[in-house]
Amino acid sequence: MSQPNVEKVIGRLVTDEEFRRRFVNDPWVTIRELVAGGCDLNECERLALSGLDPRAVDRMANSIDPSIQKVDTHGGAS
Repeated sequence: MSQPNVEKVIGRLVTDEEFRRRFVNDPWVTIRELVAGGCDLNECERLALSGLDPRAVDRMANSIDPSIQKVDTHGGAS
């Protein structure tokens, strides 16, 4: 089971603006990149993560103190 990895992905989604933007734009590509980088997520976890409501993730991110946020210094530019 890779529950710690699921928790890391969710934590990163709410604290890393650039990662969150990429995830919202294409969750499956972002998940594949995570797995290719060594993040152990089973198929059920991948499916559950890909189905996260982007608005709910944004609300959670907006509720977190900015001092622990990683800001997208590229402003969404690729």
